[in-house]
Amino acid sequence: MAKFKLDEIDHQILDMLIDNTRVPFTDIAKKLLISAGTVHVRVKKMEDAGIIKGSSLTLDYKKLGYSFIAYVGVFLQNTSQTKFVLERINEIPFVTVAHVTTGKFNIFCKIRARDTEHAKDVIFRLDDIDGVYRTETMISLEESLNDKKRLMHDIFNTL
Repeated sequence: MAKFKLDEIDHQILDMLIDNTRVPFTDIAKKLLISAGTVHVRVKKMEDAGIIKGSSLTLDYKKLGYSFIAYVGVFLQNTSQTKFVLERINEIPFVTVAHVTTGKFNIFCKIRARDTEHAKDVIFRLDDIDGVYRTETMISLEESLNDKKRLMHDIFNTL
């Protein structure tokens, strides 16, 4: 696939979508003094090129009763079990992120739970996966920073 080249209009469209993925194309068009059809075509081209992959929804987990966050480092008996273990982890909906890592852990997970009792159940489910040697858990006291928008804005400002 040929490399897709972004121009200034594409950057401005992305900049607005980063702040609000639900902003109507007509609003973007008015601000950029172009047609809504042009915005639609450009967004579609960026989607087809794989630059835009879907959109995201931000939830207030606290209001939904899932404010407990913990990070779980997973030690495997053998690294050859990584794929199998990741497939089992994927079956646990409360594990929201899983990374294969170097260093101390083979896999590093973020979990969301209702409370400590629920977190314990999720951690025990991780421990029970065949191939998991042991886990090590860190409880988050506060999520102080969770802002992908700053990074995305910086990436597009440096292009």
